[in-house]
Amino acid sequence: MQLTLSIPALLFPAISLTMLAYNARYLAIAALIRQLHKQFEEQSSSPLKKQINQLRKRLGIIKNMQATAIISFLLSAVTMFLIYVEMPIFANIVFGISLVFLMVSLLLSLIEVQLSTKALGIQLKSMEN
Repeated sequence: MQLTLSIPALLFPAISLTMLAYNARYLAIAALIRQLHKQFEEQSSSPLKKQINQLRKRLGIIKNMQATAIISFLLSAVTMFLIYVEMPIFANIVFGISLVFLMVSLLLSLIEVQLSTKALGIQLKSMEN
């Protein structure tokens, strides 16, 4: 396959939008943590502790999602530089690695969505009681 500048450049908007979505998740979780902290100071209940544990896991995953997306973005830029300086073999390798990091980021996103759904289930269950 002939790798041209336009191919890695296609990842720029996709990765940028992905990072915006990840940042929105992070901000939503940060707001929720602040809200739960206030509730936790008032009352220390079991559902709150479960939610806090879930949020801790989700924060770690979101951090890794953002890191892998940033690495993918950076490697896409390196790929374009390698194409520019006419090093196609290295450009292909770096672009492949960039795609792997993007896939890892998306898989982490899937895991985080599953945890988010589980956390909402905890919230609903505590409201039912």
